[in-house]
Amino acid sequence: MGSLSIWHWLLVILVVVLLFGRGKISDLMGDVAKGIKSFKKGMADDTADADESVKSIDSKSADTVTATTADKLKS
Repeated sequence: MGSLSIWHWLLVILVVVLLFGRGKISDLMGDVAKGIKSFKKGMADDTADADESVKSIDSKSADTVTATTADKLKS
């Protein structure tokens, strides 16, 4: 009693297609796909920005260490 047979699912799909039409459903799925692609691109951009900031911090600290070492060697 709790499970739905294949005929129930086919009837539900038929009603949805009749109510919304094939065009609206395909447009909706296209918008969902664009949203997912945009989300993945945003996540990749955030990762790239984080990597660049770590590299710049590392290079600044390396410059500071080099300058401090050079100052010690001069004195």
